[in-house]
Amino acid sequence: MTDILWSPPLDGGSRLERFMQGLDRTFADYDELWTWSIEQPDEFWSALWREFDVPSDGDPTTALADASMPGAVWFPDVRLNYAEVMLRMPGRADDDIVVVGASQSRDDVRLTARELRDQVARARAGLVRAGVRPGDRVAAYAPNIPETLVLLLAAASLGAVFSSCAPEFGTQSVVDRWQQIEPTVVLAVDGYQYGTKGVERRSEVEAITRSLPSVRTVVWLPYLDPAAPAPDGAVTWAELTAEAGPLEFVRLPFAAPLYVLFSSGTTGLPKPIVHGHGGITIEHLKALALHHDLGPDDRFFWFSTTGWMMWNLLISGLAVGSTIVTFDGNPAHPDLAMLWQLAERLEVTYFGTSAPYLLQCRKQGLVPREVADLSRLRGLGSTGAPLPAEGFRWVYDAVSPTVQLASISGGTDVCSAFVGAAPTVPVYAGEISCRMLGCAVEAYDDDRRPVIGSLGELVITQPLPSMPIGFWGDSDGSRYRAAYFEDIPGVWRHGDWITITDRGTCTITGRSDATLNRGGVRLGTAEFYSVVEAMPEVVDSLVVHLEDDEGGAGQLLLFVVLAEGLDLDDALHKRIAVALRTQLSPRHVPDTIHQVAVLPRTLSGKKLEVPVKKILQGASIEDAAAKGALTNPDSLDVFVDIRETL
Repeated sequence: MTDILWSPPLDGGSRLERFMQGLDRTFADYDELWTWSIEQPDEFWSALWREFDVPSDGDPTTALADASMPGAVWFPDVRLNYAEVMLRMPGRADDDIVVVGASQSRDDVRLTARELRDQVARARAGLVRAGVRPGDRVAAYAPNIPETLVLLLAAASLGAVFSSCAPEFGTQSVVDRWQQIEPTVVLAVDGYQYGTKGVERRSEVEAITRSLPSVRTVVWLPYLDPAAPAPDGAVTWAELTAEAGPLEFVRLPFAAPLYVLFSSGTTGLPKPIVHGHGGITIEHLKALALHHDLGPDDRFFWFSTTGWMMWNLLISGLAVGSTIVTFDGNPAHPDLAMLWQLAERLEVTYFGTSAPYLLQCRKQGLVPREVADLSRLRGLGSTGAPLPAEGFRWVYDAVSPTVQLASISGGTDVCSAFVGAAPTVPVYAGEISCRMLGCAVEAYDDDRRPVIGSLGELVITQPLPSMPIGFWGDSDGSRYRAAYFEDIPGVWRHGDWITITDRGTCTITGRSDATLNRGGVRLGTAEFYSVVEAMPEVVDSLVVHLEDDEGGAGQLLLFVVLAEGLDLDDALHKRIAVALRTQLSPRHVPDTIHQVAVLPRTLSGKKLEVPVKKILQGASIEDAAAKGALTNPDSLDVFVDIRETL
């Protein structure tokens, strides 16, 4: 049996356990609670609404009025506002610090509850002066700093719709997104500091706003250089927030649009995914309070940029009274110890990051508990990619033996996780602890039947409140249906391979659209990377399978980025092959291994197996991927050259 690395405490003190005790029924264990949550969704989500006493108008008695997918109708008789729920900050006094903003561009910024509410009220008044009305779009080309959070809450309080892009996004990436939603107000920074490097963004701001005729007001935030002059006609952040105003909230229907998140856009225009006030509010309350067990005593940090949905989840920590810790900068400057030392300095109790970051720390031999006092840390979140068993064990050896590791997986599509952790279930090495409450996650086999203990397609068979209310501009819903419901009508197909065990844990083994199918056996990409990237010589890797039209085994191709100064010689080639054969199986040994200088990744760090495969099969780079969605736009060029050698 896979080893248990963490067991739930016996004190029964978690918010999840208190929630269960308040129900008019008893459950033997988490699995029984989860089963009830998906079999009786109306009862479950109504109970959550009562648990959190969501401020609203109307009658919340009916939670799920229509369970169609797509087209589910949630809480049809209530009106609420996301910003009002966030700024309630339960358990916090006016003088408590509720936001800590760390940055490599400036000194820390700390806001008390009173100061945060005042900042939001001032920004709200500035938006009103700028003519912003309910339904208008307000956008931020800004990093993970308190001002971006303030603008989101101010816009939401009015009923305006928010969207953000991190300032490392190139001009075309931003324009591709925002031309679809036509913002009237854009907050922009002059640049940012990334480690020791100052990155100017003034020309990008000019190009972006020039390409968006809908923009009436540019709000200028001199962030890299406090003395940077504002562009002609712009309003400074100081001017926008100069006048005090009332902190009021327009209560809106449950499905009123709150913000637009975008897909990575690697194969065309990014999808503008619209999330609603109600769905995000209740889903984030559930996830943060019941699954991550966050509350007023916590300092909650998750490394993210404003271009990744984890930023949206992070800032919702306010709703459960937690202090949220934001960070902007290079997470590896001056070295990988920096974030752990930041956690010590800012007294973080819950530390969220990505699986690749944890694995890189492990690979470099870093022992975080030796470089930082992490005694306050009780929760550690990991997402962005599957975390293998070795990564789990490293956390318990090198970070803390008592921390609860929450490996989670979900997506921008729901702005939350389908599978993750809970305070009442153990942590097994290499396994995601449980399916999240209210998430009817199944693994479907080729006959579209749920299976336990074998690889299947990750599907959701019941609606979730935070499923998108639609795609912006998709008036007939055709793009939305095609994205999730085209393959299996009435069932959400997410695009991942999942294995669900008989004890309720699960493993994600890669994207189903990047399937490796050798001799009729499906191979997950995640297990390849776990083995190959554990080798000290390998910095990064990517694997694709090119099928044989005549039914043969096809070609399995592995691409590797090696440590500086190394070349892929016969000896290293053999070591990689032996590692894959012995740790996985002979089927996992690639036909060829190619050394490349850099591998393509999205701006949020995801590998691009599918576009690489398309190029190797003959597609042009332009048809295979949108270069503006990549951290290194030229990283695809080498695959055209490799294609000619196949």
